[in-house]
Amino acid sequence: MTLAESAYQDIRRDIVRGAFDPGQPLRMALLSERYKMGFSPLREALTRLQSERLVVSVALRGFSVAPLSIDEMWDAINTRIHIDTEALRLSMLHGDDAWEAGIVAAHHALKLQAERAASNDEPEQRMLEIRHDAFHCALLAACQSKWLLDFSQKLYADTERYRYPMLINRRTESVRDISCEHEQLMAATLARDVPLALDLLRVHLKRTAQFLDEPKDLPPPSHEPVLSLHQPKEFL
Repeated sequence: MTLAESAYQDIRRDIVRGAFDPGQPLRMALLSERYKMGFSPLREALTRLQSERLVVSVALRGFSVAPLSIDEMWDAINTRIHIDTEALRLSMLHGDDAWEAGIVAAHHALKLQAERAASNDEPEQRMLEIRHDAFHCALLAACQSKWLLDFSQKLYADTERYRYPMLINRRTESVRDISCEHEQLMAATLARDVPLALDLLRVHLKRTAQFLDEPKDLPPPSHEPVLSLHQPKEFL
């Protein structure tokens, strides 16, 4: 990994996790001290993050963390829904046994980590986020489009800035059963039930945005399975 790539990964992670405040200036001297590297790789990383809209640049003022807003969040969420549902549809069309096995393995790892993260230990919470990302990536992995996967990851990072504090504080547990949502999404995907899987993915992504926008309006969770009749019983 090059220094520029390392800088990109580190700064991107810290922006997503809220280590920097929205609108905070990203001074080269401070970044150099924080990440122990020179200005050149840092500037390259910030330019790359600017293209992903995680960083903004103003003439004569340098780089700063992109601001947060509800309108921007909904724009990113709705765009991600378009990208991810198409990628999931293509994955269900092209996916083979190895793709299915990858989904099952990623879901199992996510479920185990969710149990460990119940302690609210920060390293466990960080691993939970890594495995959450891995599960969603596994769902889309067989779409056969590098462009869709690239856009999906960029939108994931953008929306994660809004979701990550909620994940750390586990503030949705009283109104959502996220583990159930993931299990139902996996089951519908493996059953190749395209309409149901796409609908479950849309709802899954929108519910997070709805909670962040208007928590009081989020309906109570349903623990009833929403799988279609032709899905195998082992997934119920």
